[in-house]
Amino acid sequence: MRVLLVEDATGLGEAVQEQITEDGHAVDWVQSLGYAETSVRTTTYDLVLLDLMLPDGHGIDFLEKLRQTGSTTPVIILTARDQVSDRIKGLNAGADDYLVKPFDLTELSARIAAVARRYRGNPNPVVSVGDLEVNLNDHHIVRNGHPIELTSREWALLEAFIQHPGRLLSRPQLEDRLYEFGAEIESNTIEVYISRLRKKLGRGVIATVRGMGYRLNSYES
Repeated sequence: MRVLLVEDATGLGEAVQEQITEDGHAVDWVQSLGYAETSVRTTTYDLVLLDLMLPDGHGIDFLEKLRQTGSTTPVIILTARDQVSDRIKGLNAGADDYLVKPFDLTELSARIAAVARRYRGNPNPVVSVGDLEVNLNDHHIVRNGHPIELTSREWALLEAFIQHPGRLLSRPQLEDRLYEFGAEIESNTIEVYISRLRKKLGRGVIATVRGMGYRLNSYES
C-alpha cells in the first residue's frame, strides 16, 4: 500500500516509517498539516496515519476537510490524547481506527492490515489465488502445504494486485504502490519484480496486457 504518515515527532515517525516499510508498504512521511494537504492533493494514498497535535494545526481539522472532499481513504489516528471524548470526536470526524501513544508497532501493523481488509470489503485475511493460499495478515503464502517466501517489495506488488482483483494495473500505478517520494526507480523495475513473482508463484498468476499493464488471474476471496 501507499501510506501517508503525518507525525511531527522525529523518533516516533522514524520508528513507524521503518515498521511499515518492513511490512512492504511505501511510506511518505510529513511533519505538518500543510505538507499533508499538499500530499493528498497530488498522490493517491491507500491509508493515512494521522497525528492530532501538529505544529500548524489539529489533525481533526485535516480529517474533516479530507472527508468533505468525498475522500474515502482509510485514516488511523495516532495520538497521546486518550480521553474517551477525544476518541469519539476522531471517529465522528471520519477516522477508521484510533491508536493511543505509546503503542506497540506490531499492533499498528495488525490494525493497518485490518483496516485495509475492511476497505476491500472482505474481513477474511485468507484469500486464494489459483492454487495459492495467501494470508494477508502474516504475509504467509502456501501452495500444497509448501510455504513460499517473498521479499517485502515482492509482497507489496502482490498485495497491490490482490486489492484490485481482475483490474488492469499500469506500470506507473504499480510504481506508486511500491515507492515513496524521492525514490529512484529504474525503468525496468516493475518488470523485474513481475518476473520474480512469476518464478515463485507460477507464470499464470499475473497476466501481461501488452502496452497497458498487468492483471491478477484466478483470485478468490
